Amino acid sequence: MYVCLCNAITDKDIKQAVTEQGAGNIRDLRNHMSIANQCGKCTQITQQIIDSTILDESLFKEVC
Repeated sequence: MYVCLCNAITDKDIKQAVTEQGAGNIRDLRNHMSIANQCGKCTQITQQIIDSTILDESLFKEVC
C-alpha cells in the first residue's frame, strides 16, 4: 500500500529499507528515501511500519 503519496513510497519500500539498510527511525529512513518531507501525513504510519518491522525481525531472529 502507498504510505507516502507525495513521493510514491510504499510499505514494502519502508520494510525493505529497515531490513536491508538498518533504518530504525524516520531520520534514518530519510537517508535512503524522501519520506515525510512534504505534507507530513505519512509520518505516524511510517513510524508504525518501522517499529513493527523491527519487532518482527527481532522475533524471527530469536526463533531461528
